Amino acid sequence: MMESLITVIVPIYKVERFIGRCLQSLMEQCYPNIEYILVDDASPDSSIIRAMEIVDQYPDRRDQVRVIVHSQNRGLPAARNTGLEFAHGSYIFHCDSDDWVDVNMFSEMVAAAEHQGADIVYSDFYLSFETRERYMKQPGYQRREECILAMLNGSMKFNVWNKLVRRELYERNKIWFPEGRAMGEDMTMFQLFCHARSIAHLPKAYYHYMQVNTGAFTKTFSSKHVEDIVFNVNRTITYLKQCYGDQLRQELNFFKLNMKLPFLISTDRAMYDIWQTLFREANDYIDANPAFSARIKFIQKAALKKRYNIVKIYNVLIVKFIYGVIYK
Repeated sequence: MMESLITVIVPIYKVERFIGRCLQSLMEQCYPNIEYILVDDASPDSSIIRAMEIVDQYPDRRDQVRVIVHSQNRGLPAARNTGLEFAHGSYIFHCDSDDWVDVNMFSEMVAAAEHQGADIVYSDFYLSFETRERYMKQPGYQRREECILAMLNGSMKFNVWNKLVRRELYERNKIWFPEGRAMGEDMTMFQLFCHARSIAHLPKAYYHYMQVNTGAFTKTFSSKHVEDIVFNVNRTITYLKQCYGDQLRQELNFFKLNMKLPFLISTDRAMYDIWQTLFREANDYIDANPAFSARIKFIQKAALKKRYNIVKIYNVLIVKFIYGVIYK
């Protein structure tokens, strides 16, 4: 019996430093029936050349690789959509080109999907730093409502890259990533979960999510990024309301708080000001979110009172120490 075909979509843009490790880990998967779609999003460097150098080292995989080239840079969501347009697999997996995966990931994910009849399989993952990794445990759920509530309150991640999704979910429900709105585009996963009949969790980490520069968020941030976040949050909330009506009113406010929280994980005063302006109606729900730790509630309340010196000290002592020293 032929094993189910998996389509792995890899957007490529300015990743020549990392693409080799990423593709090597994909080429060495023990699962045989994989279709690789590499989307060159008009990358100005040698990323695609480096990618093909790696592919050529695996002649048994070469015919499984297809390269699609964008004539101009269109952004990450458009690259994901291009991959979906050309996909033939029963399952879709999105792999970011600066990350890498363990060799048994697809074989174990597909086995779980088919054994349990799951439309979505998700797993734990690693945050990978220069010399160390942090294991990120995910809660184990089998019902879509449980997953949606957990993703809204922040106890479960909605990232695309630790989830195997049945392609039928995209096609039957006409689900696409929001082209031109890259910041927060992976909120699209909420739409897929809304239609999943069954979900499986694998309590193992296979995916290594690379943390190249933990300060990059604030260093490269722009007003366009804020616009994208607001767009994707509103897009997600509208979709969830269409599916669930007013049942999730409290949880949607938890979601808003989670989406603006990264602005407080910074020592930049301008980021705190952005936090103040975003989703003010959600601030009343800080204490109500069961997924917030005491310290996360504390810094949000400090920011609410504009005691920014406390927020800054927190980031210097806690965040920079943990991610700048322990997990460097």
